[in-house]
Amino acid sequence: MSKIIYNTLEYKSMHYDPRNDQRPLPYDPFKSCTVPRPIGWLSSVSLQGVHNLAPYSQWQNLTFDPPLVMFAANGYPDGRRKDTVVNAEQTGWFVWNMATWDLRHAVNRSAQAFAPEVDEFKEAGITSAACVDAPCLRVAESPCHFECRYLSTQRFPGNSYVGNVDVVFGEVVRIHVDDAVVTDEGKINIPQVKPIARMGYYDYAVIENVFEMRIPGEQAAADGLEGRSGS
Repeated sequence: MSKIIYNTLEYKSMHYDPRNDQRPLPYDPFKSCTVPRPIGWLSSVSLQGVHNLAPYSQWQNLTFDPPLVMFAANGYPDGRRKDTVVNAEQTGWFVWNMATWDLRHAVNRSAQAFAPEVDEFKEAGITSAACVDAPCLRVAESPCHFECRYLSTQRFPGNSYVGNVDVVFGEVVRIHVDDAVVTDEGKINIPQVKPIARMGYYDYAVIENVFEMRIPGEQAAADGLEGRSGS
């Protein structure tokens, strides 16, 4: 524990090198600092036609022009790669399904490590809907979906099989939004949808309240930060 003197006030803080030092806390703070993290509830299909569904807490959009996304999938303790990664590489597709408060139990059930031949839509107890472009299925109860065309995989080695990670990149080629969750002004009604997010540990958060902050000046809208159609 180190002490920092700043403007005559004394603060206490810990610091450590996660590569070499023994962790000073019983629970890893790394996973609970970058929060909240959107959940990549991803569906895919194998070459044998088995439908897969699994949540990933390292998921994010990268840019909007064109819309690109990524997810990171750590390996299994025995060295196997995640089915979602294999399916995306072999079929060229994966689908993101928005994870919501109403679907939280299905999301949690689909997090189990099922065998590759198991249909995880059935195990999660949810219904499926066909995609337009992708060969895999969507979660019918989810209000928003991205059909993603696979682009590439960047593999990083870890200190163990679990540490090995595949970072998968995709391009969103079709977006689905349920009309029931769109406001009169044409925005997704986030407080109504109540997306859930990962907080580290076994903790999650639900988005029920939103607030707006506009950046001064006109450049923000020109840069596409507002998300208005045509920007």
